Amino acid sequence: MPTLRPLPALRDNYIWMLADATAGCALVVDPGAAKPVLDALTGAGLRLSTILLTHHHADHIGGVPELARRYPDAAIYAPRDSRIPVATHRVADGDAIHVAPAADFTVIEVHGHTRTHVAYYGEGLLFCGDTLFSLGCGRVFEGTPAEMLASLDRLAELPTTTQICCAHEYTLANGAFALSVEPGNHALQARIRSARDLRARNAPTLPALLADELAANPFLRVDAMGDANIPWPTRFRPPPGRAARFAALRLAKDRFAA
Repeated sequence: MPTLRPLPALRDNYIWMLADATAGCALVVDPGAAKPVLDALTGAGLRLSTILLTHHHADHIGGVPELARRYPDAAIYAPRDSRIPVATHRVADGDAIHVAPAADFTVIEVHGHTRTHVAYYGEGLLFCGDTLFSLGCGRVFEGTPAEMLASLDRLAELPTTTQICCAHEYTLANGAFALSVEPGNHALQARIRSARDLRARNAPTLPALLADELAANPFLRVDAMGDANIPWPTRFRPPPGRAARFAALRLAKDRFAA
C-alpha cells in the first residue's frame, strides 16, 4: 500500500511523495527542489518512477531537471505549457492516467492561479498545487476571479473524504484571515487550534480533509456569505453575486495584514 509523505522544501513548500516500499518506487508532485526528493529516495531505498506537475512556477518545477537527469526513466506529467520544458506526457482536463507506484488519477484543469494549472485527483487524494489551500486559495495571477471560483467549485464537488494535498504550509496565515471574515465559525476556530498545536511540534497541517475545508475555508463558502443572517464583520461586507463575493474576498486577502 503506497504511503503519502510531505517533504518540506524551500521556504514553505511541500513536495508530496507517494511511495511503495514493496515496489521500490515513488511518485512526487511539484518538486521545486531536487535535494529533498533525492534525500527521501535514498533514505528509503526507492527509485523515482513518476513526477506530477501542476503548473509552471519555479518553486514547483525547479528540481525537475536534476531529478530527470538522475532518473531518466521517470515519467513526467505536466499541462500543455511551454514554460514547463521537461515533460514526457502532456495532460488536459479529463485525462485518466495510470502511474507508478500503482495509482490512478484524473486530471482536472483549474484555471485562475495560472492559465494552465491542473490538479490530479485519485486514490482519495487531491494534488492541487496552488489552487486550493488549507483555509485559503491561491492568488489569481493569470486568470480571473470567476475562473478561480469555477475551479474551486469543481474541487468542492469531490468526495468530502478527499485529502487535500496542497503545495504550501499556509494554514495559520490563512486561518488568521478566515477568522477576520467569519469570527463566529466554530469549525474554523477548531482548525486553527489544531494547526497551532501541529506547528508547535513542527508537524505539517496537511493534508486537510475536504469536509473540513467546506466547513471553514471562506473561499469555499461564498454561498454562505450570501446569507443575510450571518453577522459578517464590518471590515468585510460581501457584495451580491457569487463571483463578486469571491473577487471581493480574494482582494481582501491580498490586502490583509494580521
